Amino acid sequence: MNEKEYSLIEEMLPLLVSGGTGDFTDAEIESANKFKKFIDHLPGGFLIYRSDDREEIIYANKAIISMFACDTLEEFKSFTGNSFKGIVYYEDLECVENSIKQQISTSNDNLDYVEYRIIDKKGTIRFVEDYGHFIRTKVGDIFYVFITDATEKINKKNNERALILQEKDEKEQKLKNLIEEYDKERILIRQEHLQRLEVIEGLSVNYDSILYVDLDADMVLPYRLSERLTKQFDRKLQVRHYGWFVKDFVKCWVHPEDKQRINAILSPEYIRKTLAGNRTYYANFKCVQNSETKYLQLRIVHVKNSRHISQIVIGSRNIEEEIVQEMKNKALLETALKDSKLAYIAKNTFLSNMSHDMRTPLNALFGYLELAKKNADDKQTLERYLDKINAAGKQLLDLVDKVLQISYLESKDFQLDEKLYSIKTLTQEVYKEILPSANEKNIDVLFEFKNILHDEIYTDRDKLQQILLNIAGNAVKYTKNGGKINLTVEEKLSSSSEFATFRFIMNDTGVGIAKESLKSIFEPFEREYNSTHSGVFGSGLGLTIAKHIIDFMGGTITAESEVGVGSTFTIMLSFRLGEKPEETQSGDDVTDFLKNKKILLVEDNEINLEIETEILQDLGLIIESAENGKIAVEKVKNSSPGEYLFVLMDIQMPVMDGRQATEEIRKLEDPALAEIPIIALSANAFESDKRMSVKNGMNAHLTKPIDIPALLDAVKKVIMNK
Repeated sequence: MNEKEYSLIEEMLPLLVSGGTGDFTDAEIESANKFKKFIDHLPGGFLIYRSDDREEIIYANKAIISMFACDTLEEFKSFTGNSFKGIVYYEDLECVENSIKQQISTSNDNLDYVEYRIIDKKGTIRFVEDYGHFIRTKVGDIFYVFITDATEKINKKNNERALILQEKDEKEQKLKNLIEEYDKERILIRQEHLQRLEVIEGLSVNYDSILYVDLDADMVLPYRLSERLTKQFDRKLQVRHYGWFVKDFVKCWVHPEDKQRINAILSPEYIRKTLAGNRTYYANFKCVQNSETKYLQLRIVHVKNSRHISQIVIGSRNIEEEIVQEMKNKALLETALKDSKLAYIAKNTFLSNMSHDMRTPLNALFGYLELAKKNADDKQTLERYLDKINAAGKQLLDLVDKVLQISYLESKDFQLDEKLYSIKTLTQEVYKEILPSANEKNIDVLFEFKNILHDEIYTDRDKLQQILLNIAGNAVKYTKNGGKINLTVEEKLSSSSEFATFRFIMNDTGVGIAKESLKSIFEPFEREYNSTHSGVFGSGLGLTIAKHIIDFMGGTITAESEVGVGSTFTIMLSFRLGEKPEETQSGDDVTDFLKNKKILLVEDNEINLEIETEILQDLGLIIESAENGKIAVEKVKNSSPGEYLFVLMDIQMPVMDGRQATEEIRKLEDPALAEIPIIALSANAFESDKRMSVKNGMNAHLTKPIDIPALLDAVKKVIMNK
């Protein structure tokens, strides 16, 4: 990670540690919450714990929780005893904690690196790499740690080490046999050699080139040669001058950017100075091999216990894979940070637009309401203001509906309800729906069918019409007075006898969309113009909703546009074909049927109750009300069979909600009362809400505000069985 990324983490840590409590602004808390969501989706583990004897866990991201086979942070804390001590495998704990303390005490940057084992909730043991950083914050001393699963890597290294140790044992056995054959003087020589050999064998686990160096004698002897060192030693294990070797090695292999640094690191002066305080040190650098840049590591080790530093071992290994992986992880982190910032900016823009677009109709509502009060005696003026209030209310309701639809479309609850419909009738209804708005702006709307060979299709009528109305509504909205709109429905030729593909083309002479904005017009937080810029009220969510539904139906939507000329939207959808069933004509008039019938209206909101009562009384119904589900159950229980034609039931109410009340009514002993028709009338408008109402025993589910045609249709189906 770079300094900027560490700075961002450390800036957020006090907020994460305190849980948002303390002397923090709302903006800081909001930023911390967004940062926490980002950290939660990092591919690697991220952990925060206190730097005290208890080592209490403050936070762990989802990768850490999953690493321990846990489902929640609470489960993870319980499993580990809510302490870093509970994370480390007990046999490794003392060594790990001592290593961390030693590294922090000697590190200028308070950084540490340790490897250890963990055991997850299923009993599986894994190896992990722990990159820790100790910091002091205003909420206490803490560690934040990046943890990655290194099981495969360490197992591989252990296996290789085991093979090397086996070879070492064999060599040591041979050496012991030689010791028995030679005199004491040669035994002493071999023992010194063995000391060097132990260091060399230790390096052999990972290092492909190993050199023994005597700085005092300016001598270097290879024990193992890689391809990179064969030139300096002519593929032989022979002695060379160390000074010459360093110069030639740097010249032949080291990347120009690192030549000066590696020359300095391999100088006798630097080696003696560095090894005076440490037994070993390493340096990473880039080399050039076969015209390709690769990453290598040099490890320098002091092999004697004396204070005088002369005899050293140098190991060289390829770290290409590790560096590339580190670069990938860094790129992923940078991308995630960038995406997080872009999402934050987009959402702020969206919320700003929504705030403006919600206040516009709200200001109209309150403004015209005051004017209506002042002109209550002027019937004509009053009606005009009431029409304005009604229009503003519809704008606000449309905005709320679309925001909720975006959330619903992205949920798992969304599904299609396909039935047999006439494609011509369905699209003509869309045409009739937009015609009044188009006429107000003197817009000429041309509607035509082309090559319609199959009229009867299976589709979700509401969702298909919603798609077309959203696209057509935008066309009317952004086309100036006197403009033109063409809506064409065309069936494409197909060899299938079960399915047909239809092309819906919406062409307008509106304001158009800039080329750079076309790529993002279907995004939920994007729109070409806000209502201030365009002078047209709109949430900018209609295209997003249409795109979601089209994708779910397996179709496509494309857009072409030119600023000042207009736009063309093309939708392609395939439908299963069907035959239209015979229709039965009914002479029943639902409105006449309802006159002087008594219903039970269950509603806890006083304003809603007053409005709904007035609307229902206009249909000729007699209204009796109940303010919660418990009262409704008692009224039905104490009524005579047939006294209430049906119950119009709210869902969310105090004491007892509508679904609980329905279940209680269905349990009544008298079948005539228990089977009374119950129709839900609720602000809960998702498909899952409708299914839940039916599951709880309701006969139908209508959404607020009350829609009289929908209510009459429900009465016709539920009560009149038509």
